[in-house]
Amino acid sequence: MENKPSAFLTLPGAIIIAGAIIAIAIIWVKKPVTTNNVAAVSNATINTSANIDLVPVTNADHILGNPDASIKIVEYSDPSCPYCKVFNATMVEIIDQYGPGGKVAWIYRSFPLDTPDENGNILHPNANRESQALECAALLGGNDKFWAYEKNLYETTPGVSSQSPKGLDPKNLSVLAKNIGLETTSFNNCLDNGQMSKVVSDQVQSGAKAGVTGTPTSFFVLNQSINPNTINYIERALVQYRVPSDLLFVSADKKIIVMSGAMPKALVSGLIDSLI
Repeated sequence: MENKPSAFLTLPGAIIIAGAIIAIAIIWVKKPVTTNNVAAVSNATINTSANIDLVPVTNADHILGNPDASIKIVEYSDPSCPYCKVFNATMVEIIDQYGPGGKVAWIYRSFPLDTPDENGNILHPNANRESQALECAALLGGNDKFWAYEKNLYETTPGVSSQSPKGLDPKNLSVLAKNIGLETTSFNNCLDNGQMSKVVSDQVQSGAKAGVTGTPTSFFVLNQSINPNTINYIERALVQYRVPSDLLFVSADKKIIVMSGAMPKALVSGLIDSLI
């Protein structure tokens, strides 16, 4: 894509590849924003030059909240990513706060970081199977079971870390399915047959096409151009939270806000408040 912000080209790690048209590169996980892992920002200029090629939200997506919400947060996530687990808890709070009013919806798309790097190392070896498990839950139980499974997967399983280098034992995926009332034989058949592998692959490709290079990455999709109040808020947030402008920026048409990393809830809620 043209005029893509520098973060999508120069941050440690490049775009994950899935499919014949996308090139494989080094994987990078987007850490939570803290004063320890971002550079100081003394002033802020919002990047508004990015052309974001994001696949539109449809009924085929996994949507929590009002499908017609004026703010749709499309998150690309990896179940094995510890930072995704941090941000997942944030999104649960966001939907609890704003979902009942019907103005904010959460759309989940998979972006497993399981592609080998140039040395053959795999960051999250079980992430693709976990992502397929989410899709199997949706296939067998619809949107409600997808979100029930997502909740169990993110809240009760370990992310990949030095203490749990492989994360969740894949054998436990069927246990989670049973816990939410899915028929385990059908679930296991779906998972073992790779029935939903293309669904996951398509989501990864769509994320890469939109400029996703790591997880979590969220797109605030708006039904109208952002207002001056939001521009002012983003400028203040870049300074207040010491966020580089290539991790929080606005699309050229002013209808998408891109947020990379596990941003704190205060930043996310402040952004939403500025929009509504």
